[in-house]
Amino acid sequence: MYCNMKKINLLLIFCALSLAIYAQDSKVLTLKDAVTGKYNGERLGELVPMADGEHYTMMSNDRKRIVKYSFKTGKEVETLFDVSTARECTFKTFDGYQLSPDETKILIQTETKPIYRRSFTAVHYVYTIKRNLVEKLSDGGPQQVPTFSPDGNMVAFVRNNNIFLVKFLYGNSESQVTTDGAFGKIINGAPDWVYEEEFEYNRALEFSPDNLMITFVRFDETAVPSYSFPLYAGQFPTKKENEYYPGSYSYKYPKSGQTNSTVTVHSFDIKSKVIRKLNIPIKKDDYIPRIRFTKDASKLAVMTLNRTQNQFDMYFVNPRSGVAKLVLRDESKYYINENNFDNIVFYDNNFSFLSEKDGYSHLYWYSIGGNLVKQVTKGNFEVSKYHGWDPATNTFYYESNEGNPLRKAVYAIDAKGRKDKLTEKEGTNNAIFGRTMKYFINTFSNLTTPPTVTLNDNKGKELGVLISNSKLKEEISKMVLPKKEFFSFTTSAGVQLNGWMIKPADFSESKKYPVILYQYSGPGTQEVADRWNLGGIRSGLGWEAYMATQGYIVACVDGRGTGGRGEEFTKCTYMNLGVKEAQDQAETAKYFNKQSYVDNGRIGIWGWSFGGYMTIMSMSEGSNVFKAGVAVAPVTDWKFYDSVYTERFMRTPQENADGYAASSAFTRAENLSGKLLIVHGMADDNVHFQNTAEYSEQLVQSNKQFDMQVYTNRNHSIYGGNTRYHLFTRITEFFKNNL
Repeated sequence: MYCNMKKINLLLIFCALSLAIYAQDSKVLTLKDAVTGKYNGERLGELVPMADGEHYTMMSNDRKRIVKYSFKTGKEVETLFDVSTARECTFKTFDGYQLSPDETKILIQTETKPIYRRSFTAVHYVYTIKRNLVEKLSDGGPQQVPTFSPDGNMVAFVRNNNIFLVKFLYGNSESQVTTDGAFGKIINGAPDWVYEEEFEYNRALEFSPDNLMITFVRFDETAVPSYSFPLYAGQFPTKKENEYYPGSYSYKYPKSGQTNSTVTVHSFDIKSKVIRKLNIPIKKDDYIPRIRFTKDASKLAVMTLNRTQNQFDMYFVNPRSGVAKLVLRDESKYYINENNFDNIVFYDNNFSFLSEKDGYSHLYWYSIGGNLVKQVTKGNFEVSKYHGWDPATNTFYYESNEGNPLRKAVYAIDAKGRKDKLTEKEGTNNAIFGRTMKYFINTFSNLTTPPTVTLNDNKGKELGVLISNSKLKEEISKMVLPKKEFFSFTTSAGVQLNGWMIKPADFSESKKYPVILYQYSGPGTQEVADRWNLGGIRSGLGWEAYMATQGYIVACVDGRGTGGRGEEFTKCTYMNLGVKEAQDQAETAKYFNKQSYVDNGRIGIWGWSFGGYMTIMSMSEGSNVFKAGVAVAPVTDWKFYDSVYTERFMRTPQENADGYAASSAFTRAENLSGKLLIVHGMADDNVHFQNTAEYSEQLVQSNKQFDMQVYTNRNHSIYGGNTRYHLFTRITEFFKNNL
């Protein structure tokens, strides 16, 4: 008896010591680490597949080399460019690069200065690989969107809204193609603000396959109303010119129902220097979101959308005669998804196309003349990306969420419809294929696994691991972290919704916890997915994980209007944004209030951008279920937001006055329930500070108290210096004080 008790006591002492040592060794997730990305992990850099299908290139981590790798082994084959050994190289690092189509030259990008989300200027250099020589592309100033000709002997670029052409075979001679470009009036070869933001691209010029023509879109934004915001001296960076008197920035921004740019397509004959306006049969208000050459120099594909965005037309246009022929039309009773444009790939005799014409996003195969050959994929799932076609085996490669809307896998399907799942691990898979479709690089993660990057052949066989994130896995293994899990419930309207929740590491069913809902809720988006991140900002151990360590349950639910579940689920919010979405967030709060482990009545909500808008709408929905909320950079009335995005889902205010009224936070201001913190950057070029300024006045006149945090000179992302840490400290303290 005594002997056994002694053993037990020794064992208890040993366990206590072990726990103490473990606790001492365990790392604690701090707020600063959570919001500055310390635990995001290693990710694959920008990868450029080479023409032979066997190799790819990447920029080295120190931004000093361009390295060629083998797709088969992942091993370094050779260095294509090195700042330390290239002749006449005057820069020590660089920001980006692009290979010429014949892979004999490289455009090196330096001194990059952002303009908006995707646009930037940079000083570019031309590196000729055989000569090991660096030459400046132009002495006339920084460039935008430099583009190689197919033979690699020319580069076209945009400067000050005009197009220029450099010819290498003529001593790098530079000539000016257009002369009418002017800020706030005419843009040649690059999109205006709203096209860049909502159609997601930054270049609107193309060389013909025979190297004889340049085609481009011309944006006339003269009649588009301007928006201005003040600029102060500030910090990170400091604008010394505004030290005593504030400056301002003004640019063209079409709000919903207002005048858009007039767009036209033109061709430039490089030999004769003649510019022609091409005859595209569209209305003045219609959009041209892409131009792209087919394999045939006489067929320029011009993609158009009507302003309502429910009819997509693709024309083949002869760049010399200007004659256009309608090749494809796709229509929707709602709207056409904007991600379809870049999933159109042209081959000698065919082209690919994604459409929701049967209720789900699927891959279709057309002849080059526009005749439907077949629907390649079918079923109640979404094809999110088309990767390519192997003509040798007549096999198509794509990504879809077949089997589970929370997961994504890579598939191959042959001419007879036989389908192979190329990624075996369940979670989220994203692939980059080589040019010949022989190999692909896959990034995989799931709820419990940080991203792993592997090399694979086109049968799915894993050939090697490029990134294991073993260091990150080791670090987080030493941390006491909260648990993330999926759940689902059915609303009072009979709709099943999917969600995730993060529970404190020491969670107990017998305790009562406050809850914070994170959501974005925007049309077609998806926050509830089987990918690795302990937070709502989509990567690493985020703020939500930190709040779970502070004793909160943090959850996210994708309500009606979000993506991955077919057209009807996503587009049921058409013409009435924010109404059903707010109802679903309120239903989520009611669901949690029924759980035994939730402190009834202590539920908060937060979000950014559309999520900020949804925070306000949900707190004003009428159910009075939220005790506190934080709205970061919110839209508050859709009349303040841009034409392309807003009208895609709401049409114009003139067409849909009732929908705009129902979707406005203004009309619900008197119903606001709970403590609200509104956060906005004063230099937000996307969701203007006007949204917060006007809504705050509405609250004042409704005698509703609220908190506000304003950030000087910050854009929609609200970062720079200590800004992001300050922001999340403010949000943390607000919830701790009010929940």
